[in-house]
Amino acid sequence: MAVKKKTAKKATSKKKVAKKKAVAKKKTAAKKAASKKKVAKKKAATKKKVVARKTTPKKTASGKKAAKKAATKKAATKKKVVAKKAPARKKVVAKAAPRKKSAIPKPRPPRTSVDEVHNFTPYKMVKGEEYMNEAQVMHFQDILNEWKRDLMQEVDRTVHHMQDEAANFPDPNDRASQESEFAMELRTRDRERKLIKKIDESLAYLETGDYGYCEDCGIEIGVRRLEARPTANLCIDCKSLEEIRERQRG
Repeated sequence: MAVKKKTAKKATSKKKVAKKKAVAKKKTAAKKAASKKKVAKKKAATKKKVVARKTTPKKTASGKKAAKKAATKKAATKKKVVAKKAPARKKVVAKAAPRKKSAIPKPRPPRTSVDEVHNFTPYKMVKGEEYMNEAQVMHFQDILNEWKRDLMQEVDRTVHHMQDEAANFPDPNDRASQESEFAMELRTRDRERKLIKKIDESLAYLETGDYGYCEDCGIEIGVRRLEARPTANLCIDCKSLEEIRERQRG
């Protein structure tokens, strides 16, 4: 009986060992199969990467060609747009140019000195000659007449200029600037009108023989002072006193 039990134990132990070996074999086989699958997957992935690298240069080359074509198309369209816009700018400039013609020139300041009117030859004085003789009277008469003639021409020019340039501008700023310039020019012409009145008085004094003498003290005004200011009716001393009085009053 004891021998039978030992033999049964040995048989069961052998069966267990066989089962363990079979399980181990199965596990090793499964591991090998899994490792083979992993290796196959890695090989397939590397092949795909190599194929992708080989195919990408072709794609990049085609992409570059497409980009070049798009750039050339854009450049052509830009040139067409610039060519279309250029004539429009020229037209705008051509339309804006006529405004310069309607611009009003700035009025000149009143010319109160003879040197500003024309260049005259100063009178050559001779020793011992009489003050306000016929030669001096003719000299100053020519200066005054020439000065008056020039001022009258300026007045006529202003009248014609205002008649020609008078326009109803649609822009209120243009109208305001035109009116202000006209007002300034009229103010200047008014000063010149008063100056013409003084010239007429000086010509009347030449006819009566009172020209060249101070109205306050009666002394000679002087040829050089009269050449600088032909309408002067006061000598230098009386004129300076009058200016001092005006400053004190003001």
